[in-house]
Order: sequence, then C-alpha cells, then structure tokens
Amino acid sequence: MPIVVRIDVELARRKLSVGEFAERVGLTPANVAVLKNGRAKAVRFSTLEAMCRVLECQPGDLLEWIDDDPSGT
Repeated sequence: MPIVVRIDVELARRKLSVGEFAERVGLTPANVAVLKNGRAKAVRFSTLEAMCRVLECQPGDLLEWIDDDPSGT
C-alpha cells in the first residue's frame, strides 16, 4: 500500500496514548488502531481535521505516499 499512516509517530512525539487521542478526536480506540495500522480504506476530512487539531500538525505529517513501483512506471 503506497499510503503510509504516521499517526504513531505523532502520538509518540507528544507522549499521547491511543485512548486519550481517540477521546479527544471523537473516535473509538479500535477505529484509531485501524487508522494507525494502515487498515483503513478511507478517512473523512472531518476526522483528518480533528486529528490535525488535536496533534497540532498538518495532514502531511500523518499521511505519506510511498512509490511502491521501483521502475517508476
């Protein structure tokens, strides 16, 4: 999967637990785990906005595109 989710990095930087983060964002810890582990198929902009607000970061700090085609085609 070429989109890598970096929520765990931002949580660690802020010493924030998944439970506390989930509560502040308005998600269940299970849904945060789905996002954090890259198993989500989609993210609502309102959820992304809430995550960025809580973590005081930009969407690009949470999501990264990795080219999984080494040939570049």
